[in-house]
Amino acid sequence: MRYFMRLAYNGASFHGWQIQPHDVSVQETLEKALSTVLRSPIAVTGAGRTDTGVNASTMIAHFDAPTPIDDAQKLVRQLNAIVGRDIAVYAIFPVHDDAHARFDATSRTYKYYLHTQKNPFLERFSWACHYSLDFDLMNEAAERMLEFTDFTSFSKLHTDVKTNNCKVTFARWERAREQWVFTVTADRFLRNMVRAIVGTLVEVGRKRISVEQFCQIIERKDRCSAGQSMPGHALFLHQITYPYPIL
Repeated sequence: MRYFMRLAYNGASFHGWQIQPHDVSVQETLEKALSTVLRSPIAVTGAGRTDTGVNASTMIAHFDAPTPIDDAQKLVRQLNAIVGRDIAVYAIFPVHDDAHARFDATSRTYKYYLHTQKNPFLERFSWACHYSLDFDLMNEAAERMLEFTDFTSFSKLHTDVKTNNCKVTFARWERAREQWVFTVTADRFLRNMVRAIVGTLVEVGRKRISVEQFCQIIERKDRCSAGQSMPGHALFLHQITYPYPIL
């Protein structure tokens, strides 16, 4: 029987979501924990594949249990007792056998956090920006992304995807107390895409490139034209939507 799992994790302790040959990943940690508790080999499929150091305030994953789970809350407690302090499992619930955490998702939302004044309580999950930024210009450039579909310029090189097309439906910087937060929603994201977007928007905010030049970078379909990849510790997978209700 298939189950969805809603969880969160601090990415600092992991080399991304996906299983790695010699490094610890979120996927591997969850599979080991589920296999231990359910006493059967369990494979876990996530809604996305966050990179090394990237966090998730919400991740959805699915797995197939060998027998029906009678007490999902008990399983949640058992998993939380062994996955370590950097992963929190919030809910496990049954879905139809064809439900797929990755392929059924209709949108994903990421948030990137930055702060411009030194604050020891923000350093772990926010990028300390030492530049003066024009967020109005950055938002003007971010809005223009909705006009494009091919984001090769913001993709990590030599990835194994069939297409670099994405449909961005929302992209905006907003002030949140002592921080600025960039929120971006799309049907799918390429590897390193959000961090490359943020790095290029920072160049706009510093007035090193114009909004039109930002658009030209997208049109070139050349990663070397875009800005630097920003640190992963300030990036969060924030929300995933499906065409059916989930807990």
